[in-house]
Amino acid sequence: MSADDDFLVQAREAALSFGQTPALRGANLSARAGEILAVTGPSGSGKSTLLHCLAGILVPDSGEIWFDGRRVDTLGEPERSTLRRDHFGFVFQFGQLVPELTAEENVALPLLLAKSRRASALAEARSWFGRLGLDGLEGRRSGELSGGQAQRVALARALVSRPEVLFADEPTGALDSLTGEHVMDLLVASARQEGTTVVLVTHEPRVAAHANREVIVRDGKVTPLFVERLGS
Repeated sequence: MSADDDFLVQAREAALSFGQTPALRGANLSARAGEILAVTGPSGSGKSTLLHCLAGILVPDSGEIWFDGRRVDTLGEPERSTLRRDHFGFVFQFGQLVPELTAEENVALPLLLAKSRRASALAEARSWFGRLGLDGLEGRRSGELSGGQAQRVALARALVSRPEVLFADEPTGALDSLTGEHVMDLLVASARQEGTTVVLVTHEPRVAAHANREVIVRDGKVTPLFVERLGS
């Protein structure tokens, strides 16, 4: 089988078990370039596992994962690691900032790992602080940031290398509703400005409402919701 050129990322009949426990049972999911796709469902349904397969973090036991016409699940870990570094960005529930680094160093980290010069990487990182309402926080470490500030730094880190796909796993799960709404507004606006595809895992309807399209994962399988949003 070959990739469907209409989609940037795809899972085809993806199945994965952890020991004797099935997490995915033939899941199918596709996202177009520039689309914001919400993946919803109850806890333990397999939605985060599916995201990790799409991102090349996990390899399914069977089925196929595709990115931009290239099959991901057949690549070795070094190739998948390079793919993640060069083409994907990630935002997780608790930000996962490196506590020893300043905020601007955290944002610059993907560029530094890609062998950019430190001065240019930090300059590019600083350019995101104004865009995300973080001016003046460049030198702070994670312990000196509020939850909302830290998550915005994590968002800047995910977008600084201008990835083709942003994978967001419960990005507002640790935030209060007002702060979470602000972070989602910034995530959507930044992704649309950059033309980034977003695959967003959430169990919160108010977060899913920011997406163009929503699918539901139940018992390791995906069911589409035929609802188009935000001018799609």
